[in-house]
Parts: sequence; structure tokens; C-alpha cells
Amino acid sequence: MKHRAEKRRLLLDPAATEAAGFALARRLRAGDLLLLEGPLGAGKTTLVRGLVAGLGGDPDEVSSPTFVLLSHYEVAYGDIRRFHHADLYRVRGHPGAPADEIGLSEVMEDPGGVTAVEWPAGWAWHAGRGRVICIELQFAGECRQLTVEWGGA
Repeated sequence: MKHRAEKRRLLLDPAATEAAGFALARRLRAGDLLLLEGPLGAGKTTLVRGLVAGLGGDPDEVSSPTFVLLSHYEVAYGDIRRFHHADLYRVRGHPGAPADEIGLSEVMEDPGGVTAVEWPAGWAWHAGRGRVICIELQFAGECRQLTVEWGGA
């Protein structure tokens, strides 16, 4: 799989993080898998709010799925109809088995869906129907630094 790293982008505040998610959403297609990396509080869920908005969904419905592990949002953009948002923070150190138990493997095969996974480290991922897009948010002083690496397809 070919990868193309995008230039890093500095995000000044949460509004800029949501705007970056909105812009990124416009480049997605059904079947894409987004792997969201970064420390607690770096803005992963804020970015997801922008992604959902950019796909025509309601960003106010988005919350961190830490305690439910997997959330679903109805969207309407191109061939994308659903946005699946998983947070594996609570199951770190136990890769593999819980993915099937929480339905993550199933939603990754959704022909009209895009799946975003927070805390994906240690899990085995495949492109499935779409691309694997690696997104990293890091602290940069008072700001955040966003790096996006697109998997080829």
C-alpha cells in the first residue's frame, strides 16, 4: 500500500480542529477507516465532530464513546450514509477479541460507512473496502499539531 504524508498543520483552537475535520471529511469515501492517535485531550473527538459535520451529520450528537466503545451517526455525503466512531482506550492491552464483541469488525465492512477509531495502537487493521487513513494529533504548546497520512487505494 502506498502512503502519502500530508504536511503537518497547526490548529490554534478547538474551532480550528473542527474545521480541519470538516475539510478532511470532504475527501473521504465510503469504506474508509480513520485511525486517530494522540494523547488524552489532544482533540480526537473534537476532530470527529468536524468530520461528522463535514459529512452532513449533526456534530452536537458527537461525544467521546469511551464508555460505550462504539457510536454511530447518520450522515449524508456522496456515498457515505453512516459514520462509526470507536474508542478503544478502555480495552487497550487486549487487542483482537473485543473488536468482534463490540461490533467493530462488522461496521468496518459497512458499504455506506466510514469508521474512525481512537486509540488503535496494538490492533491489526486492514483496508477492507476503503483506505486506511492515519491521523495524529499532538500538543504543540497551546495549539495542536495535526498530521494525516493517506493509505493508497
